[in-house]
Amino acid sequence: MRSRSFLLTLATLALVPATVVAQQAQGAARAAQPVTQRMATLRTSLDALADQHRGVVGYTVTVLETGERIERRGDEPFPTASLIKVPILVALFDEVEKGNIALDDRVRVLKVDKVPGSGMLQHFHDGLEVTIGDLAMLMITISDNTATNMLLDRVPMRRVWEKMEALGLPRTKVHSKSFLRITSVSPDSSAKYGLGVTTPNEMAQLYTLLAQGKAVSAKADSTMLAIMRRTQSEEKLQRFAGGVRAAHKSGETEQVRTECTLWGLQQQVVACVLTKENKDTRWIIDNEPQLLMAEMGRRIVEAFR
Repeated sequence: MRSRSFLLTLATLALVPATVVAQQAQGAARAAQPVTQRMATLRTSLDALADQHRGVVGYTVTVLETGERIERRGDEPFPTASLIKVPILVALFDEVEKGNIALDDRVRVLKVDKVPGSGMLQHFHDGLEVTIGDLAMLMITISDNTATNMLLDRVPMRRVWEKMEALGLPRTKVHSKSFLRITSVSPDSSAKYGLGVTTPNEMAQLYTLLAQGKAVSAKADSTMLAIMRRTQSEEKLQRFAGGVRAAHKSGETEQVRTECTLWGLQQQVVACVLTKENKDTRWIIDNEPQLLMAEMGRRIVEAFR
């Protein structure tokens, strides 16, 4: 199994340049797609909201069936906050697909593993035994930081980089473990962007690949999307969306609010909204960037309902 996995890994790495070229060609083709009146109207509506916001807003909205796309600051790097946990999830499932890790592998949560912030593992007794699958579920659904760090012990950060690069997403990087900046593999970028960095276009493309079964495999991608549909955070793009079925993940720090969503509407729609340098840094549900994202989510859903 290990020898076969090693050969598959070598084959994958050998194909990286062609993969990147193919992704770039696909991006150019999408950019050349004519934008319908509906999308043009939506872009005007979203830009009006972003223009009034006290902070920097980037977004990408893509219709999977047609390839139509609208964007604002689509290729600009933004801090991800916990949104970077989706690329970690993809790299984990890639290792599972290769046979290097099993979702039912069991690990113990030790005191040294525990970090603050979001999540529940930090509050459980030392020595609790969980599976890799449990950690993945906790990392996404409640954004558990301890679970994230434990997964990064098994899927190194550079491995996440390699997987994103293989998918044609070279600017999507995880920098360090949560609340452990000392572990950063890119100190300068980490100081600027925090836990991770991406662009609206790259994160939207990752969600598109997941929807198409091309991020890892059809089976693995379906499982990941099922996990992402259980995400508990509903105060951003989902807040005014009317309960539409969505696979999503968000992130937040004082000056950052982010979320990317795959909505199943009349058509499949990927929407990624990234914000930074927000003036309102309050930790309340009606924080300005969260209200902005909630209204943007409402308008996107209404355009395709």
